[in-house]
Amino acid sequence: MRTTKTLSITIPPEMLSRAEALARKENRTMSELIREALRCYERQRWWDEMNAYGREKAMSAGASSEQDVVRAVHEYRQVQRRAHKKRTA
Repeated sequence: MRTTKTLSITIPPEMLSRAEALARKENRTMSELIREALRCYERQRWWDEMNAYGREKAMSAGASSEQDVVRAVHEYRQVQRRAHKKRTA
């Protein structure tokens, strides 16, 4: 049983030419090139979503700049270290 499916797509001729040249340059098939492009797109979307989530949480916590977030993380870690020292002492 096949573990892949065939997909037909349409792209502008100039984009196809660039993709074919890139595939040749990297000794890949077009399928490999497109699969890697999709993986990269998925990773980028995940990072974008995580950054948006982080910005939203930071704003709701009153952190309006990156420095505010760094300061809050530093303070949180200090509290955690003190609590850990108390538990292990």
